[in-house]
Amino acid sequence: MTVLDKLTYAGNLANLSEISSDAYEFIKGDICDVSLVEKLAKRHDVIINFAAESHVDRSIGSSRDFIETNVLGTHTLLEAAKTGGISRFLQVSTDEVYGTISEGSWDENAPLLPNSPYAASKASADLIARSFFRTYGLDIRITRCSNNYGPNQYPEKIIPLFVTNLLQGRKVPIYGNGLNVRDWLHVDDHCRGIFLTLTLGSPGEIYNMGGGSAMTNMELAKKILMLMEKDEKSIYFVEDRLGHDFRYSIDYDKISQNLGYIPKVDFENGIMKTIEWYGENEEWWRNLQ
Repeated sequence: MTVLDKLTYAGNLANLSEISSDAYEFIKGDICDVSLVEKLAKRHDVIINFAAESHVDRSIGSSRDFIETNVLGTHTLLEAAKTGGISRFLQVSTDEVYGTISEGSWDENAPLLPNSPYAASKASADLIARSFFRTYGLDIRITRCSNNYGPNQYPEKIIPLFVTNLLQGRKVPIYGNGLNVRDWLHVDDHCRGIFLTLTLGSPGEIYNMGGGSAMTNMELAKKILMLMEKDEKSIYFVEDRLGHDFRYSIDYDKISQNLGYIPKVDFENGIMKTIEWYGENEEWWRNLQ
């Protein structure tokens, strides 16, 4: 197995420290590097595209990197898959491509209505991947997951941001009125779903993947505050994000019924263990800050 990573600000080789060095080859490089990607594709039979610029706030402030990595980078990988004999290509995407939904849940047939530059770049990548299935017959599979959380997550994301702020005696920022709704998926469940899609999924299919733990940002903050023995005085409100999607909710019956996917990590247990991990690995996240 080869791990190709550009090691941008969010990249950290320490995240691979628990994996035996004999199990993988690490190459520092850019998925937009055509010659490098073509060379690597010829030595492999499967590509899983996790690579992405992923922070919505950064995409609002400066979207070019998101277009380059998420759209052109995905295209580079797909071209290499086409010419290099790749047998399966799994595109890891997001529920944000659907936009916002006031009630109910999106299934895989819902229209793509992205509202942030990040979401638009991921939707574009999904459509390009689909075109390579339809036009060239490549075995393309797409997963769309809800918000991930767990250990080793870069501290700009909401859960590690809240946890590390509180560990340092700081307050936690909440956009607007805190009523925006997100579903939370533990990284272990996400990886299980990806493995099921890779091994049991069908070419050309899209699989939504949720955690079954939807809540408002305020509810999330209160859970973390309670577990860290803090009160609501540790919350402060900030101006709402531009184009902030109000509610995400995905229907993941398809992957459950067809591939046997069931989220196994209960949110209460998962968030508690996540808080413990950041408390026990202060050196890891302080170095990033």
